[in-house]
Amino acid sequence: MTNQKKRKALFEKLEEIEAYARCIGKVQFDMECCAPPEGLEQAGEDMAILGKRVFALTHDPDYIRLLTELHENHEGLTPVQVSAVEHLWEDYAREKNLTPAFAYECDLAANKAYADWLKAKQAKDFSLFRDSFAAVIANTRKAVSLRDEQKATVYDTLLDDYEKGLTAEQLDGFFAALKARVLPLVKRIQAEGKPIRTDFLSRPVSIPQQEAFSRWLLEQEGLRKSALVLMTTEHPFTDHYGPHDVRVTTHFYEDSFVSNIFSTLHEGGHALFMQNEPMEFYENHAADRMTSSMHECISRFYENIVGRSEAFINYMTPALRRYSGNIFDDITPRELFEAVNVAEPNLVRMEADELTYGIHIMIRYELEKAFVNGEITADQVPALWNAKYKEYLGLDVPDDEKGCLQDMHWTQMYGYFPSYALGNAYGAQILRAMQKDFDVFAAIEQGELKKVSGWLTEKVFSIASVSTVDEWLKAVTGEGFNVNYYLDYLEEKFTKLYELA
Repeated sequence: MTNQKKRKALFEKLEEIEAYARCIGKVQFDMECCAPPEGLEQAGEDMAILGKRVFALTHDPDYIRLLTELHENHEGLTPVQVSAVEHLWEDYAREKNLTPAFAYECDLAANKAYADWLKAKQAKDFSLFRDSFAAVIANTRKAVSLRDEQKATVYDTLLDDYEKGLTAEQLDGFFAALKARVLPLVKRIQAEGKPIRTDFLSRPVSIPQQEAFSRWLLEQEGLRKSALVLMTTEHPFTDHYGPHDVRVTTHFYEDSFVSNIFSTLHEGGHALFMQNEPMEFYENHAADRMTSSMHECISRFYENIVGRSEAFINYMTPALRRYSGNIFDDITPRELFEAVNVAEPNLVRMEADELTYGIHIMIRYELEKAFVNGEITADQVPALWNAKYKEYLGLDVPDDEKGCLQDMHWTQMYGYFPSYALGNAYGAQILRAMQKDFDVFAAIEQGELKKVSGWLTEKVFSIASVSTVDEWLKAVTGEGFNVNYYLDYLEEKFTKLYELA
């Protein structure tokens, strides 16, 4: 049998596997967006049962044989097909030693942890989440211990799942650079920065008005409405089930329209990536294989570099006035630009300003690295969280809801948080490359955002899933990762904004 025939047989099996995976995703989407509280446990059990079928199919002897033979011999496969095979092999290697019973137990525990987290957050009580949190940590550590290939630490192994090739040692250096230049700038702003008016940000905007404006924002980003859904959830996210079914979620607060604007732009950035990968990638099961930071790069790019730019605010303001019932008619675009860029320590990551956001990620990174590696227990997380917010940002945490319960990631994902901060940094480097080809902010101010999305589709989306981060950055920007582009961008923007000497 030729390798192409083997590849075809493997991909036929993948069609069934991915159909089940899409069903699991859709049940989870329902669970997070519209299932009643009493239905969450059943939804979790349904996903675990479907997960058993996926586990069985990916551990079928014929599937493993085909995958192994193609992994060992790529002859006759296209580069995209080779990439797909290697990603599938990595997936298999992570789970090959798990028993069906243990895999099912892990799924049940993660789904229960989400339901418990939701209850705990609403009650502002970490103790309601503690036991399921500890169970997921224990399962995660056990799953890693069963792998044939492990990195220096448990956390390094998990980090490699999201950021292939990256180590905690490299991340320590990255966050040290952020801390060295960001925290002094925050203190300078607090001591010397000009006052910025923000009182109008709490003017009430109805949810229907915000929803209509969200749809306008997604349209500006260049998303295809016929392949898009917008819904609400407790913790905004974006998911997709192929390029023709992309689902964006947001969260509305009537007295904080800004929260939804930037949440929508962020999630729309993810959706843009999902809708615009090459069809060759989808047809060969190679799509959506970029690292998490590569994906977050685009969402943070639209949220901050585009969305919080003066150019976009100038373009957006007339529409904002119109959709909000003209309650912001007395606010100038410049006042709005300054207000949405206010840099001051905040307790909540999702509401954090562009400057201090990386510190929120650093805190989460330091904590999850510690509890995953067994250096601290789940019980210690709330107190350590509160202590780090006091140390780095000078803030007292009033309750668990605004503390360690604010993110849902720790119900099942360890090693993902650094992707947000890395994505920010990649975005600044990509902006520098984009500016060499056209005047980015002039285009944005004229409402020509399709010029931006077109450039990203051609340069970024077209190669991400079949490239390492280093290959990708070099192809897009001409050089490897350089954190100074990001730090220079922050210093220039906020020094000007606050009129610092």
